[in-house]
Amino acid sequence: ILEREERPKWDNKAQYLLTCIGFAVGLGNVWRFPYLCQIYGGGAFLIPYLIALVFEGLPLLYLELAIGQRLRLGSVGVWNSISPLLGGLGIASSIVSLLVSLFYNTILAWVLWYFFHSFQNPLPWSSCPLNVNRTGYNVECEKSTPVDYFWYRETLNITDDIEISGSLQWWMVLCLVSAWFIVYICAIKGIDSIGKAVYVTSTFPYLVLTIFLIYALTLPGATDGLVYLFTPEWSTLLNPQVWLDAATQIFFSLSVAFGGLIAFSSYNTERNNCERDAVLVGVINSATSLYASIPVFSILGFKANNAFLSCINENILALTNEFEMPDQNITVDNYDHWVNYLNQTYPDQFSKVPLNDGCDRQKFLDESVSGTGLAFIAFTEAVIAMPGSQVWAILFFVMLFSLGLSSMFGNMEGVLTPIRDLKVLPKWLPDEIFTAIVFILCCAVALIFALGSGNYWVEVFNSYVGSVPLLIIALFELIGVIYIRGMKTFSDDIYFMTGRRPNIFWKACWMVISPLLLLVVFIFYVAVQARKHPTYPAWNPDYVDFPKTETKSYPDWVFAIIVLLCSVPVIPIPLVAIYRLIRRIMRRSSHHADSNPYNNYAFEG
Repeated sequence: ILEREERPKWDNKAQYLLTCIGFAVGLGNVWRFPYLCQIYGGGAFLIPYLIALVFEGLPLLYLELAIGQRLRLGSVGVWNSISPLLGGLGIASSIVSLLVSLFYNTILAWVLWYFFHSFQNPLPWSSCPLNVNRTGYNVECEKSTPVDYFWYRETLNITDDIEISGSLQWWMVLCLVSAWFIVYICAIKGIDSIGKAVYVTSTFPYLVLTIFLIYALTLPGATDGLVYLFTPEWSTLLNPQVWLDAATQIFFSLSVAFGGLIAFSSYNTERNNCERDAVLVGVINSATSLYASIPVFSILGFKANNAFLSCINENILALTNEFEMPDQNITVDNYDHWVNYLNQTYPDQFSKVPLNDGCDRQKFLDESVSGTGLAFIAFTEAVIAMPGSQVWAILFFVMLFSLGLSSMFGNMEGVLTPIRDLKVLPKWLPDEIFTAIVFILCCAVALIFALGSGNYWVEVFNSYVGSVPLLIIALFELIGVIYIRGMKTFSDDIYFMTGRRPNIFWKACWMVISPLLLLVVFIFYVAVQARKHPTYPAWNPDYVDFPKTETKSYPDWVFAIIVLLCSVPVIPIPLVAIYRLIRRIMRRSSHHADSNPYNNYAFEG
């Protein structure tokens, strides 16, 4: 009882909610959700997305917040106390959190690198550097673009194959160490320091998004981007991949099954309305994704408009020179008229003009980008053309850092809280030193992402660590709470905490709908992945179609690592269950063997 009373508590409800929202709302809301809307028919994608939120996301979120608050333990403690056979579930969550933290903080290191360079005027990705002899521009940069060159060469110094590791990039090592140090400073005292940090990290992104929203809507071409985003293509709903991606997006976006939400809710008072918390966090998370899509697509519309105008202007220049016309005769507005007129009047001469046929605004809008491609290539390119580009670049990268930082708190809490709850640490070891040891080890392992091939490994981790393992963990969580602890006991727990029992909707979701949805998503996900050998886009200056990335298949040894990343996190689930079952059987057999009334040790253990 003393141990339970000693458990730290949040200073207030706002701290707890901001931490949960900060953990759930991450980089994926800004760079994954808009991309899915773009490739899956705009507004039509919202239908499977909202269905997945209501029947899969919210029930799982409510379940985690409720069980953590009721048992007041981290993920390992919660599942051990429900049933010793489920002990591996908490370990599995911790391993996933750890693996995600390793690559997630590398993205923060990249953000720091861009942030430091955003103070330069002009921005370093706005023009190509000179070659070694200073007789012209760098060849690789000229063949691609200054933005691509700054990302692939200046930032990553990327190799052209995952098998070529390259050397450690010292600037990336410095940024990586800085990123881990910043997370450590914020998480040094557990929820005491995290609770203070979230006032800034969870609210600042909304301020920046609002500033971007107001500004982006005034940019030329912004409306094209928004029309593109919200125009629904209903036919895409017939594609099962759309439903699969909607379900996985909502699932990963809410950060369930990581153990971080269970840890955060365990620091609550026992009597707290966790149902309202779950709905609030879930709805705010999805609303943020929609809210972020508006400035993102306004800026992508602006970028497409710039590309379209520059393409048309090149054609105008070619026509003006060929037909020796006065400047300003052909404008963007009357371009089509002049093209038709010249083509009909002087067909032979017109056919000699080297015109670019690809000047189509829709084509530029169709160039879909997600993840690092959106943040470090598409967005940085758009920023160059904005007045006061340094200010916008600084704001954008500070926002990305805040989003990532608040998610890192949850990831690391999902690692640290279970270790503390296991009581394996010596009493004399201060919490700050223990946290420092964990962070130093993580930072040392994460150095693989600062190699020349680091970006390829980030893609491997990003694609496979947070996929199959989380689906399996979530499925076992539902089974553990609803079928092992029992629906009636869990209903009593919620009545004790909130003063009312869960309604028929929650019960139906927990008992049937959510497990079935998870099972279907899991089967489809594995089936889709198993059909094709995984590939990755490699940046290769010697590639025939450069600057397009070269699609390469992963070598067998990397494929083996992918299989391990999918399976190792969930292996503790059956291992712990088998180990505990064997111990239980051995204990019983020793009881039967020694059931001697004169043997004092017969009934011990």
